[in-house]
Amino acid sequence: MAISMSKTIKEERLRWVLPIINKEAELVDAAKVCPYGKRSLERWVAAYKEHGEEGLEPRSTEPKRYRNETPIRLKERVIQIRKEKKKCALKIHWQLKKEGVTVPTRTIGAILKKEGLVRKYRVKKVKYKYIRAERKPGELIEIDVKHVPGTIAGKRFYQYTAIDTASRWRYLAVYDEECTYHSIRFLEEVMRLFPYRILGVKTDNHSTFTNYYLGTHKRSDMTVKTLHALDQFCAENGIVHYLIDPGKPAQNGTVERSHREDEEKFYQPQTFKNKQDLKKKLRRWNMYYNDLEHCGLAGKTPNEFLQDYQLINPPNVSA
Repeated sequence: MAISMSKTIKEERLRWVLPIINKEAELVDAAKVCPYGKRSLERWVAAYKEHGEEGLEPRSTEPKRYRNETPIRLKERVIQIRKEKKKCALKIHWQLKKEGVTVPTRTIGAILKKEGLVRKYRVKKVKYKYIRAERKPGELIEIDVKHVPGTIAGKRFYQYTAIDTASRWRYLAVYDEECTYHSIRFLEEVMRLFPYRILGVKTDNHSTFTNYYLGTHKRSDMTVKTLHALDQFCAENGIVHYLIDPGKPAQNGTVERSHREDEEKFYQPQTFKNKQDLKKKLRRWNMYYNDLEHCGLAGKTPNEFLQDYQLINPPNVSA
């Protein structure tokens, strides 16, 4: 004989309550095999006797009123920041703290969830605990190239990105070609603008950065015949050039993560008339990014991190 499964919570509760109501089974005996416990059965039986089947409808456990409910103006401010800046609950907490208002991160998260402003696709993942090595500003700069989506005035452009792994300070530049010349020129600009001496850079294995994995330029022992122009420039300036493993973009994770921010919060919402318009808006976006709170910096912005670090280690003293 086939047994139909309950489709709703009400049907499931009714399946356990009716035998007790009809005196086909004792509550004590039913509680021994019921997965919900004796107290739940007693509560359901009492609700059925008082209200009938309607008493078995599940009710919201959310309190009708809160002892310390967040004021409506603060809720509206949280929603406004989320919609305009796309910040997470922790970053909204830090921004409100700078505005003189303290709202717990979990409260902000509850507000965003109730308003349907959280990501839908997130699933619970296994978390690993990593030991993060403390770096000094300039110790390692990650550099990568992002192709600007689509065309602007009929032309393609390329965004060069450099980000300091210690301070998250970032510099962006746009070129109309992805080549070795622009890679060297871009690194020169970063060296000029960054307040500390750059000791190392890390890139992927694109031909604009290295010829280590190009078959026509390597021997069987994996040593290159000719030195790449960027490697030569780094050697002349005392910079160590690190390469990630082929097919492992996660090893350049800091700059890759910043590229996702660029795609979601800069390129997707905007359009550009020409190259000058793109460079102007990109410069403003980069200024905003360097003044944005970062979870990896415990709520500080890249500029604040560098300012605090300079009080202890002035740039002209740091090696």
